[in-house]
Amino acid sequence: MEKIKLTQKEAELKKEIEGKVARHFGKTIEDATPKMIYTACALTARDQIMARWAVSHKEVKKEGSKKLYYLSFEFLMGRLFASNVLNLMQTKEYTNAIAALGYNISDIAELENDAGLGNGGLGRLAACFMDSLTTMDLPAYGCTIRYEYGLFRQKIVDGFQTELPDTWLENGNAWEIARPEEAVTVRFGGKVHTDWNDGHFSFRYENAHTIIAVPYDVPLVGYDSKIVNKLRLWSAKAPDVMDMQAFNSGDYIRSTEERQLAELISKVLYPEDNHTEGKELRLKQQYFLVSATLQWILREYEDRYGYDWKNLPEKAVIHINDTHPTLAIPELMRLLVDEKGLGWDEAWDITRRTFAYTNHTVMSEALEKWPLDMFERILPRISMIVQEINRRLMENLQMVYPNDWGKQKWMAIISDNQVFMANLCLATCFAVNGVSGLHTKILTSDIFADYYRLDTKRFHAITNGITLRRWIANCNPELTELISSKIGNSWIKDYKKLEGIKKYADDPEFQEKFAEIKHNNKVRLAKYIKKHNGIDVNPDSIFDVQAKRLHEYKRQLMNVLHILAQYNMLIENPDKPFTPKTYIFGAKAAPGYKRAKLIIKLINSVAEMINNDARIDGKIKVIFIENYGVSIAELLVTAADISEQISTAGKEASGTGNMKFMLNGAVTCGTLDGANVEMLEQVGEDNIYIFGLKADEVAA
Repeated sequence: MEKIKLTQKEAELKKEIEGKVARHFGKTIEDATPKMIYTACALTARDQIMARWAVSHKEVKKEGSKKLYYLSFEFLMGRLFASNVLNLMQTKEYTNAIAALGYNISDIAELENDAGLGNGGLGRLAACFMDSLTTMDLPAYGCTIRYEYGLFRQKIVDGFQTELPDTWLENGNAWEIARPEEAVTVRFGGKVHTDWNDGHFSFRYENAHTIIAVPYDVPLVGYDSKIVNKLRLWSAKAPDVMDMQAFNSGDYIRSTEERQLAELISKVLYPEDNHTEGKELRLKQQYFLVSATLQWILREYEDRYGYDWKNLPEKAVIHINDTHPTLAIPELMRLLVDEKGLGWDEAWDITRRTFAYTNHTVMSEALEKWPLDMFERILPRISMIVQEINRRLMENLQMVYPNDWGKQKWMAIISDNQVFMANLCLATCFAVNGVSGLHTKILTSDIFADYYRLDTKRFHAITNGITLRRWIANCNPELTELISSKIGNSWIKDYKKLEGIKKYADDPEFQEKFAEIKHNNKVRLAKYIKKHNGIDVNPDSIFDVQAKRLHEYKRQLMNVLHILAQYNMLIENPDKPFTPKTYIFGAKAAPGYKRAKLIIKLINSVAEMINNDARIDGKIKVIFIENYGVSIAELLVTAADISEQISTAGKEASGTGNMKFMLNGAVTCGTLDGANVEMLEQVGEDNIYIFGLKADEVAA
């Protein structure tokens, strides 16, 4: 192999990676496995980020900057190595240093497991937000649970989806730092006793079940930025590792039972909730996340600013990403009233000025509610607080809407022995936003109309977005280089500057180079399909892609029916001219969503039939790529010719896959739904194919 001439910086990186391999694994580069090389490379990049983090933390603390705490049940981060190296502005240096060690940086990057911290658009939006906030040098902390086994690893067996544990942590996580010294206690169940002492109430817990929340921090670096933010992951532990008395008496199962039950809380994202145990576990997960996070937030504030709690909203804003973290509202009330000694009215004023809420859905099943009896049993003190918030709300609504019992019931936090999370957010938060113009219009004119009429200024339309770093600069380096060769690379940090590429749209040389890049990406995807599906696909065929969570409203079923119609047409007219097409699906169905899982089976059955029918001579191929996630999405968005965004109008709140595909040059075929509406406004009717009913026509 020809020796690579390295710059001083590249030589230093090479030496550092070699040192990591020696110090962490006791190996030389020649003896190390590729996984060891990846870990050494990741730790080298992490060291650079940590050095920045120390300076950044000091500066943020010194300036007293307001901080955003972004609470989300999901953060769909994808792989971090290539992204972090890009944001450190050192892709070239790492590429050459790793090449000098005898490895290809792309091969090394692919050895990283996707973090099992999310499922769909909700989590990917959260991840993109954190990248953008950090790139803009805004102090922001993402907060979620450290799910040991993620959502699940999808395996297709006989065409059916089966679920396996996602063992993404099996080789550790090179990016995280355990913070056991910052662990906090979270309580469930038991009884709460109310005492009257010195002119105010106090609350005692009896027989509560205690869980220890241990934080792990993942540093987040922005593109060419000064600040380093973090993603804080909470892991559940039992107070006692083992019951030694039970162990010594031979009762080995009972000796670790408490630990196993405690750790269930941070095992899996979205445990199946079609049974009572699953519902209870989800409720515990939600409270575990918010209680641990709120205790940490107040501790940070106290350490920096003391006990002047009225200024908390000036130094911290807590964002509730969908309804899963809504219990942060009563938990902040509990901490301020029970532990900090504030009166209800003062605590409520602080709480109302601290929280903001993003709604992500108009689907009724996703607007969470909890049985009141379960709520009271698992979270007795929180239940008391929510009931008091509801009592005061109903008093106010009686004055605003006197004797309009239907409206009051619709707006109530507690109704028909159910606790409604969205209404708790609407009754509290200083800002509420939908995630597209159409979605916000539906919220304010229909689902949340009564709350909207109470205070229109609180409601905002903020369309979801994506980070250019992940979704073009990182996943499509050839296209990035082409664009930068024409307009410079400042667009990577400022998306508005991408408009500068417009003048090259009709340039034959630019078009030819763009087509070449698209073909290269299609060849790359074809190789992946051959390796993982065992099917040859033609890179010169049209790649028609639908990749998103499997749900009936997203209409993968309609797409399959269209494929069958094309197939039948070819069978009946074998000599008809037809441009070859490869239809590609990527999707996971919720484990308990039977109809969605049957649609996956249908896709695979149709694929088997069409792919093996010699009569159509390979003019149509159908591919289902299993275990769809961020890293697979990076392959698909760069290779797609057609992007299927065909949800039932009025059901998709926004969607961001549509943006990722279009950003990489795919033509959108879709309905007037979610962000498609605003994309149409930006690109014009000639550059997007819209069909079907509008949202108001569907609702009629």
